[in-house]
Amino acid sequence: MASELRQRHWLMSRDAGITHIPSNDFSLYDHVLDTAFMVGAIPARHRFAEGPAGGKLGSYFAMARGAQDAGRGLDLPALEMTKWFDTNYHYIVPELEPQQHFELYTSKPLDEFLEARALGISTRPVLLGPVSFLLLSKSENALALLPALLPVYEQLFLALGAAGADWVQLDEPALVLDLAPEAHAAYRLAYRRLSLVSGPIRMLLTSYFGGLRDNFALAASLPVSGLHLDLTRDPNGLPVQLDELPGHLSLSLGVVDGRNIWRTDLDQALLTLQKTIDAIGTNRVFVAPSCSLLHVPVDSSLERRIDPEISSWLAFARQKLDEISLLTTALNHGLHSVAGRFEENRRARASRGASKRVHDPAVTVRMLRTEPSMSRRQSPYAVRRVAQARVTPLPAFPTTTIGSFPQTSEVRATRAAFREGRLDADAYQQFLRAETERAIRVQEELDLDVLVHGEFERTDMVEYFGAQLEGFVFSELGWVQSYGSRCVKPPIIYGAVSRPEPMTVEWASYAQSLTKRPMKGMLTGPVTILQWSFVRDDAPRSTVCRQIALAIRDEVADLEAAGIRIIQVDEPALREGLPLRRADWKEYLTWSVDAFRLASSGVRDETQIHSHMCYAEFNDIIEAVAALDADVISIETSRSKMELLDAFVRFVYPNELGPGVYDIHSPRVPSEAEMEQLARRAASVLDPSRLWINPDCGLKTRGWAEVRAALAAMVNVAKRLRAERALTHTAIG
Repeated sequence: MASELRQRHWLMSRDAGITHIPSNDFSLYDHVLDTAFMVGAIPARHRFAEGPAGGKLGSYFAMARGAQDAGRGLDLPALEMTKWFDTNYHYIVPELEPQQHFELYTSKPLDEFLEARALGISTRPVLLGPVSFLLLSKSENALALLPALLPVYEQLFLALGAAGADWVQLDEPALVLDLAPEAHAAYRLAYRRLSLVSGPIRMLLTSYFGGLRDNFALAASLPVSGLHLDLTRDPNGLPVQLDELPGHLSLSLGVVDGRNIWRTDLDQALLTLQKTIDAIGTNRVFVAPSCSLLHVPVDSSLERRIDPEISSWLAFARQKLDEISLLTTALNHGLHSVAGRFEENRRARASRGASKRVHDPAVTVRMLRTEPSMSRRQSPYAVRRVAQARVTPLPAFPTTTIGSFPQTSEVRATRAAFREGRLDADAYQQFLRAETERAIRVQEELDLDVLVHGEFERTDMVEYFGAQLEGFVFSELGWVQSYGSRCVKPPIIYGAVSRPEPMTVEWASYAQSLTKRPMKGMLTGPVTILQWSFVRDDAPRSTVCRQIALAIRDEVADLEAAGIRIIQVDEPALREGLPLRRADWKEYLTWSVDAFRLASSGVRDETQIHSHMCYAEFNDIIEAVAALDADVISIETSRSKMELLDAFVRFVYPNELGPGVYDIHSPRVPSEAEMEQLARRAASVLDPSRLWINPDCGLKTRGWAEVRAALAAMVNVAKRLRAERALTHTAIG
């Protein structure tokens, strides 16, 4: 299957007219994990599966997902996972020791180069560059390991050169970050060393997701043959004096957006390319997407349910390859050779700009009438806490889950039957109600304090809301990878956003009617809906986010009116959306925090607002997290063994906090002792009176057996801490 996918994509690129076709860009899990595995950066505890028991892949997947095997005495947590820069793609964080040994443990880049060549396709192998690999790893002093790592890259270069590779792409996305002087020195050392063994291989140094800015001089000075620039994220990324570039240096210009799904403005892209060619010559310019096409769906021509007008505005991966080919043809043979295709592009873009679908005067008026007071709660947290405790009394160390419960094969099959017309609406509703009641009864049996309804009616935490909001459209086949085998289908925001009618009130009310325990209303926040969608590129992101916030505000108000006293507005993407350069943070944090507050502040003091964040470093934005003014925030901390709590120690978090004690992204069930250790660490550094006990994230991807066992252990831990706290208070009294 993996081989078939690789071959299909190589052939697709070749048939589209692409001349520099990448290889080693396919992964069974993620490309950073592939690199760690390739260089032998495998923690000793994960080498269990080498040999007949599972081969090398056993260790590979244990690093990614953890492993439990009572018969073999295995109980291995997964490595940490975090977001790939500011995308919704996740990577496994390599774990490096101070004296890390590196070796060429796998030959995946060479193997896939040879695999493509057997098809008659000479590819450009793609490697994660050594400096970015180290900077993305978990290590006390990662760059100090560079001299030990470089021999592995040198060995691989020699093998690729012997096999006939003439170009190798080295991805160094860290070049778009704020870099310390030692990182600059590391780049100079790494590429000087690699240039000595590259032989016939020419190196293409690739950056993306932003501009090089102050790192441009460094990148241009390195002994490489080509430099890739992301001109969609940084339209001004070309140097002013193009003719002053080193004469040997080619430029790969990312003029086709690899992160979004809108058609390229071919006229503007051609103008940029021609300007560069006029300055440095035809043979030194490559036409390229801004980044890997991993981040967009495959083929918009396969979509059948998107309105034809909107569909004409879209370009998925296959269409982006065509755009690259069209631009190349126009450069090589003149615009007249593709005049019809360029005219079609102009008509589609003009149609989008003039379409009444995109604009809604009512949304414009409401935005103008928004006042600053709408982004403030009625009273400060200290007052709200008293009011909430009176209306919804909870024990010390209250327990809850983040939102979803297992979407079993039966749930998925029933949903598919409904969508395909094999099950009528009444039968589907009855099934969902039964699953919801089952989830509530399980939570009651486990003795959780605050319940959730399980979200069985939802396919995805963003898609579900987008499907009920104006200004959104959905693909059928627009899947993109999030992590491992987990894919998501981001909605497409094409126009002004508004909420025609309530989205969650019916299910929250039904769930609350089944239990006397408090039920959380579950919503996705405006920043996350924005960040996990394909967003319109003809309006500021801050404006689109504010429109979404007003829609969520209406839903929050309706939930409160329906008697729901705890409402969770999830913002797992708040940190993910942070610009990569610190100089750009303030503007983003100002509008993103305001959007959350606009969405969540229109409630009485008695209504408790929760939020959830996961897989992000909070240290740099802890003040912004506090500025959200949510009554309770739950965060992912279990894979990092509560290391993320350091941020909440240095900055005293003013409200309540639920650090996760259970990693739900692994099928492994943690022991009660393990959860207790994490909970006690949290209680030792945070105010125990403001501490919640919960998993890291929603439980949608897990099975019921895992969930029951893990949550039972979690509740036992909370009760033990609760009893100890009661004894302490009695003794003091």
